Amino acid sequence: MSYCEYIANNHSDHPDYILNKAYHDHQYGFPIQDDNELFGRFLLEINQAGLSWTLMLRKQDNFRKAYDGFAIDRIALYEETDRQRLMQDAGIIRNRLKINAAIVNAQKIVLLKEEFGSFKGWLDAHHPLDKPEWMKLFKKTFKFTGGEIVNEFLMSTGYLPGAHQPDCPVYHHIHSLS
Repeated sequence: MSYCEYIANNHSDHPDYILNKAYHDHQYGFPIQDDNELFGRFLLEINQAGLSWTLMLRKQDNFRKAYDGFAIDRIALYEETDRQRLMQDAGIIRNRLKINAAIVNAQKIVLLKEEFGSFKGWLDAHHPLDKPEWMKLFKKTFKFTGGEIVNEFLMSTGYLPGAHQPDCPVYHHIHSLS
């Protein structure tokens, strides 16, 4: 079952459904203009690896707080004390590899910003690559970027198609924005 079908076929008042519906209807597949928000989505996709997206949605505010509002420039300066602080934070995913990837990837984005002006500028400069080309580029540029992470990050931010099915009302709304 696709994400669109799950949302369309369920009408629950369960908090997890409400979280997923809000994400589906207002964030998934929508372009993100702000670099820190783009990085925040990238960080959540990395942390979702091996876990459920619902868990990431539940912990999103904790991640935002733990990672200084997803401020790329601040995260790029994190030191060992910050790594230790994050490893102790029960509100996020306490995985040393994922925490290290967030910091190293922020440092990489700082360098990309020198050449492309922004993380979004770097993404836009490479758009529209196909999925295999994106995966190769991300693997070469960033840490902890397997195929699913790259695919979901790019779909969720509108750089790859497929976030919504053509019969989904959100699909038409997103296409009206471009």
